[in-house]
Amino acid sequence: MGILLERVDAWLIALGFTAAMLTAWLVGRWIARRNLTDLEHDPGVKFTDASMALLGLLLGFTFSMALTRHEQRRLAMVSESNAIGDFYTCASLLKEPHRTKLRAVIHEYAEQKLEVTRGVLSEAKLETAIQRFQALQTRMTQIVADILVEGTPIAVSLTNTLNGVSSTSASRLAAYRDRLPKSIVLLLLLSSTIPAFLMGQQKGASKKLHVAGTFSFILLVTLVIDVTLDLNQPGKGAIMVSQEPMERLIRSMSN
Repeated sequence: MGILLERVDAWLIALGFTAAMLTAWLVGRWIARRNLTDLEHDPGVKFTDASMALLGLLLGFTFSMALTRHEQRRLAMVSESNAIGDFYTCASLLKEPHRTKLRAVIHEYAEQKLEVTRGVLSEAKLETAIQRFQALQTRMTQIVADILVEGTPIAVSLTNTLNGVSSTSASRLAAYRDRLPKSIVLLLLLSSTIPAFLMGQQKGASKKLHVAGTFSFILLVTLVIDVTLDLNQPGKGAIMVSQEPMERLIRSMSN
């Protein structure tokens, strides 16, 4: 289930939800017409209203969770961009040849960070990227260690900004991997098909189709699910975290 949510586009999964709701609605309508049960004045129709209210709450909470995670990924990207920029500024205060050497590694590190956000990122590619980041961090640490041995008046600032680069990288990776729990998505599927089934059963008993209302309900639920799942896929989709701060930082390094 987790692999499906990561690899399949959000709109395709949303279409699966649509098919499930339509099928449930048709089955409910078929059962009601087959049994010829008068559900229009049955107190049990209140369960339909209750299930729809529960679906609305679940949609709202799930959307809020996905939006919060999206915002956390954006803030993590901004924080990492600022940390790299601070480290680069601190490296600019060093004497040659350490200044040019350290700035070149930081520049390469920032470019790698930006490059990894382009295109779909599988788990294997992510692990490869993490290894590259760790190798570059090791090079930066070694350069800083050599500078500290030789002595520099900005030793504290240099060490703190290097630590900032490492910590923000870990925070951003954690934010990237933070997704909606699979159980929530399964519950969302169940909570959307049950109201559709009860609606079909109710309309089948009343012998009124109400096609516009039924399909409007299914369409709105599908759109909300599509946006929610799109927010839950940081590596692809229509809603992506803007990389403008990192792009602006790299341009400033090239000047």
